[in-house]
Amino acid sequence: MSCRHRAEAQPAVPGTACIPQAEAQHPDPTPPSADPRIPQPMTREIRNLSFSVRRFHTTDAAEIQQILAQSPEAAAWSTKSFEELESSNQSAWVVEQNKTVLGFLVARTLPPDEAEILNLAVIPESRRTGAATKLLQTALTELADKTVRRVHLEVRESNAAAISFYKKNAFLQSGRRPNYYRAPNEAAVLLVRGLTA
Repeated sequence: MSCRHRAEAQPAVPGTACIPQAEAQHPDPTPPSADPRIPQPMTREIRNLSFSVRRFHTTDAAEIQQILAQSPEAAAWSTKSFEELESSNQSAWVVEQNKTVLGFLVARTLPPDEAEILNLAVIPESRRTGAATKLLQTALTELADKTVRRVHLEVRESNAAAISFYKKNAFLQSGRRPNYYRAPNEAAVLLVRGLTA
């Protein structure tokens, strides 16, 4: 199950930070990034080390569309939107196993030192495996390398699974925006996480 964030409220600026419900409800077995600049969530015993995370390539667009097709609550970005990522201020990563893309994350940088998570989704078979956490931690480490010092996003207030996932990964609730989303109308919960140099 994915979640829909910014895209619903502001269609002109696509953005969705999504996380499978099942993964958000269970402690993640995958070890977080070892980068000391990134506050680390508590994890259980390591069970799976076979995921790898790399930067998105335009050739990944077709596989990402398949992931979106299995994530009906995610914002429906077009293939062209992903193909144009490299020419924008947005960055994207994919998590894969045995050279198969399992999920993706898109973020954009906001001068002078902030970033926003726009979209995150993982295929149903790879939820509750730690794939999304490894994807998120890798993206945060690379954003810190770009001198990003704060990362934020919006989540539907009813999306308890996504809120739980991000809080488990050291995000804090920073506010609430009434009537932020449409269809249906709903408040947004604002989440933020600091990164250190």
